Amino acid sequence: MNFGILVNEGPYQHQASDSAYLFAKAAIEEGHTIFRVFFYHDGVNNGTRLATPPQDDRHIPNRWSELAKENNIDLVLCVAAAQRRGMVDPDEMKRNNKDADNIAEKFRISGLGQLIEAGIQADRMITFGD
Repeated sequence: MNFGILVNEGPYQHQASDSAYLFAKAAIEEGHTIFRVFFYHDGVNNGTRLATPPQDDRHIPNRWSELAKENNIDLVLCVAAAQRRGMVDPDEMKRNNKDADNIAEKFRISGLGQLIEAGIQADRMITFGD
């Protein structure tokens, strides 16, 4: 089965990101594929490269990046939600005259069309968080 995943909550405020990650990992281990993970609302905070959790804690953005690298998963941050939260990739950095970007490896910024496409292309769309 091919899954699309929507994550609406930030990495350390809510269990949604951990649950989505564990679901994706388990689905892949069972032979399923993940078409795309779309991060919306506070969920875009899962894609920051500036997170520095304590050494004895899980590093949620790095977990997502590694899973995407190992399994060719498309990780998309909603552009409007990301910009509202001060998150920009190199292109948005230049376009908005910012002095740095802060998107973690394997994440990219795009619009809601990517969420719609995931819903069309995936056999099932699973939502984590409100």
